[in-house]
Formats: sequence, structure tokens, C-alpha cells
Amino acid sequence: MNGAFITFEGIDGSGKSTQVRMLASVLRLRGMDVVQTREPGGTPLGARLREALLDAQEQVDPLAELLLYAADRAQHVRVLLNPALAAGRIVLSDRYADATVAYQGAGRGFEPSLVNEVIALATGGLKPDLTLLFDLSVAASGERSRQRTTTGEATPSDRLELEAENFHARVRDAYLQIARAEPERVRIVDASLSVEEIHAHVLEIVIPFLENRGQWTQTKTQ
Repeated sequence: MNGAFITFEGIDGSGKSTQVRMLASVLRLRGMDVVQTREPGGTPLGARLREALLDAQEQVDPLAELLLYAADRAQHVRVLLNPALAAGRIVLSDRYADATVAYQGAGRGFEPSLVNEVIALATGGLKPDLTLLFDLSVAASGERSRQRTTTGEATPSDRLELEAENFHARVRDAYLQIARAEPERVRIVDASLSVEEIHAHVLEIVIPFLENRGQWTQTKTQ
């Protein structure tokens, strides 16, 4: 049986990383073989690229940024994602190619044709089976990011988080356009709700998805 590829997308502060962890825990408790990963940084090479890409002290040219994300993704796809899916595992990825469309395409202003060409080269055509888009207003995103920095949950060195509000507004709009264009793949989750409410919504989407694929285990493991 082929695996299942589920991606989690959204602007900074949307809570997607927390929801990846929570879903992975639920699936593992039911004995499912889950791979939890992220972009950038899902491989050892990617972890090193992530440091440069998100470091606010690093001056990264927009084209270099686009190509570095592509390099991270090419390694991620070939070293981790493809082998895991071929082995029938359930892969949960905190961001994937939609993030490039939103951040480097809409955010940085690269032409869609160039962005799509770079994505196709890096992914080799691998697309998610299901994408959860955690939608949050730009104002709420900024407030959550400030709170996480204040409480020590995150560092203030994320280069993308420090971009202006209009940058994040373009990113959010691009994500919503993707959802409108691909409603069967992309499901919008209201990220303004509580963590528990969002988790319940995630399960309402993911459980039927896995049931339809014959990959949902009804009983928990001991």
C-alpha cells in the first residue's frame, strides 16, 4: 500500500507546528507508522540550510532564497519523502511546496511560471494527498509571534517573521487562492480557535481521509 502525504501550511503563528505534533501522537497511539518532518530542515542538509534561511542576521538575496528552499526540498523529497511513502508510511510535513508559492511567489514577487518550474524540478512531481491550511489574520499572527518571543517559545531571529505586514498579507492571500483553486486537496482550518478546537477540526478532516484510503486504525495500541 502506498503511504499518505499530508502537509500543514499557514502563515507564522498559525499553530500548524503544534497540530503536526498532536496529530502525529494520535496516529502513533493507534499503531500507525508516521513520519513527522518539516521544510526547511527535514534532512541533515536541510537543517543546515534552515539556519541560514531563517537567520535574521543573514543577508539572503531573494533569488538565492528561492533556490535554497528548492535545494532543501529536492533533498527532502529524494532522501526522506519518496522512500517513506514507498514504504507505506504516513508522512506529516510542516510546510511543503505551497509555502514557496506563497512566500517566494506572492511574498517576494517572483513570476508564477518561474516558481512553478523551480517547484517541479525540486519535487519531481510529488504532491500532497491532503493539505491543511491553518488560516489566521495577519494581525493575530503578529501578536502570537510577539507572545512566543516574549515567553521564550521562539527566538526573534526568524527572518521571515520580521517581514512587514503587507508581505504577510500577500502570503496569506496566496494561500487562500491555492485553497480556492484546489478545494479537494486543500482544507481550510480556522486557526483563530483554541488549540483543542483546532485539533478536533483536524481529526474531523484527517480521519475520514485515512478511512477512505483504508489507512485508519480503529483501535488504539496498548
